[in-house]
Amino acid sequence: MQTCRFCGEELTQNFVDLGMSPLSNSFIKPESLYAAETFLPLHAFVCSHCHLVQLEDFETPEHIFQNYAYFSSFSQSWLLHAQNYVQKMITEYPITTNSHVVEIASNDGYLLQYFKESNVPVLGIEPAKNVAKVAIDKGIPTISNFFGRDLASDLSAKGKQADLLLGNNVLAHVPDINDFVAGMKILLKSDGIITMEFPHLLKLMEDVQFDTIYHEHFSYLSLTAVNKIFDAHDLRIFNVEKIETHGGSLRIYAKHSEDLTKQVDQRVQNLLDQEEQAGLLTMETYNDFSNRVKQVKRNLLELLLKLKNEGKTIVGYGAPAKGNTLLNYCGIGSDFVDYTVDRSPYKQGLFLPGTHIPIHSPGMIQESKPDVVLILPWNLKEEIMDQTSFIREWGGKWIIPMPEAIIIE
Repeated sequence: MQTCRFCGEELTQNFVDLGMSPLSNSFIKPESLYAAETFLPLHAFVCSHCHLVQLEDFETPEHIFQNYAYFSSFSQSWLLHAQNYVQKMITEYPITTNSHVVEIASNDGYLLQYFKESNVPVLGIEPAKNVAKVAIDKGIPTISNFFGRDLASDLSAKGKQADLLLGNNVLAHVPDINDFVAGMKILLKSDGIITMEFPHLLKLMEDVQFDTIYHEHFSYLSLTAVNKIFDAHDLRIFNVEKIETHGGSLRIYAKHSEDLTKQVDQRVQNLLDQEEQAGLLTMETYNDFSNRVKQVKRNLLELLLKLKNEGKTIVGYGAPAKGNTLLNYCGIGSDFVDYTVDRSPYKQGLFLPGTHIPIHSPGMIQESKPDVVLILPWNLKEEIMDQTSFIREWGGKWIIPMPEAIIIE
């Protein structure tokens, strides 16, 4: 029997079943191309008690993150987002050279480097050793470990509590969400601030962003569910912002429940009300999602079949985790997409999991002059269309696959 990772209730309510899929960041080396590959169920459920949407734990974080292929610093728009956040926290909140900033899942130091430039003491926590090493080489103090009660207690005992404790796109990545949030309670100073960013479940559902579902994301978060989780650990969300990253995310601000120095902004209740009005508290809303996903799949395949039957060459841009969910669920392999490209040298020369589509450097598009470029990280479509504007020279077009497959001339 599968039970909810937060409240322990039995999970019986389906959200969406995307079939069998490999780990989305398990890129394949050329020498392993014909070796056996592990496929796991990609089936999301919603808890009818606390409304947390979640996957079953088929893989451990230790396996998923042992040699991680995602490096944040290869996205210019993400670096700008990080820079703007740091500026905001320094100007709007009392984050100074006397503060201690701790980032959970700090990746390659993409964000902490900007605090460091302003002489704010920082500490990164990054479980993927290969990624943590890049941050350390940049001069960002980084612990390579998984975060939870044990690490928080150890750091707290060493006097390393945080004035600002942040995590971007990590809350969804932890299977034991109670241990994680309890750890934040321990590590946060009595008057400290927590900020967490995560893709917003409401946007995922409104825009049918099913490709953001993959094994590394154990949970899919609404403010309603996160509010309950934080409350259970004596943390209070006192503000929330909608942000554009990852197709529509939330940034929450939290404090200790006993901290009376920060007032709860009306925006928190407003968004809780909006989620209720959108139907996130009723199971019928979740029932409808699965059929909409199937329609998106049919529409994309119909468009690709039409293009291939016209003799068009199609390539991909990007090798993001979401792209691997999309390609594997839709059954799109090298019979449709000749290759994809990615700016990260850590992915070039490898093959996508499941579909075995080869990954090249972006220069390959200029060489082969394809008719159509399928943008897999559709949330970065403006940035990518700008980087590949040269395809207009030979009449090339782009496909944006989500939330509706469209061709852009």
